[in-house]
Amino acid sequence: TTSEMVDLEVERTQQKFAVEALLFGRWSYEGIECPDPSLADYLSVKSEKQQVFLPHTAGRYAAKRFKKSTMPIVERLVNSLMMRGRNNGKKQMAVRIVKQAFEIIHLLTGKNPIQVLIDAVANGGAREDSTRIGSGGVVRRQAVDVSPLRRVNQGIYLITKGSRTSAFRSLKSVSETLAEEIIAAHQPTGQTNSFAVRKKDEIERVSKGNDD
Repeated sequence: TTSEMVDLEVERTQQKFAVEALLFGRWSYEGIECPDPSLADYLSVKSEKQQVFLPHTAGRYAAKRFKKSTMPIVERLVNSLMMRGRNNGKKQMAVRIVKQAFEIIHLLTGKNPIQVLIDAVANGGAREDSTRIGSGGVVRRQAVDVSPLRRVNQGIYLITKGSRTSAFRSLKSVSETLAEEIIAAHQPTGQTNSFAVRKKDEIERVSKGNDD
């Protein structure tokens, strides 16, 4: 009967919502968009494998070349925080830092922190770089385009490097500096004092000077 069909539909909907993946049990992956179409494959949270409750999947992403592009983007940020020798392997600590940073981002911007992070990473990687070309002992620099995966890698690296640098010998915790860096990097160009965006602009400026 019709009522039974309606009940069944309601039950299916409830089951779907019961297992909706929320990052840290709070942040939804619904409606997350990548601002740059060329980075969409590397900053996507569309597939179910990338929609995780906790950015600690213990996946073997280094086993095969380019497999890291399928890793959840928040987990890549967590892994990038585990640097500088004394922090190697402390993933629980890195997860805690990111969790606190996301709470701060939401308080300061009112937006979904996952979206803010994706915007920040998209803004943080240089689109053009310069490489050394040497022949016969004469070395010169040649401007080259940067692949989308390297842009994502560089964006994540510069964001964590900037937050680590500003937290060192400072009263601020690394969660606070990470939140500030992500918020600064996600803002439109020209209105930001982000470490990552400054570095990106510097790399692109040098590259423009080597353009032939």
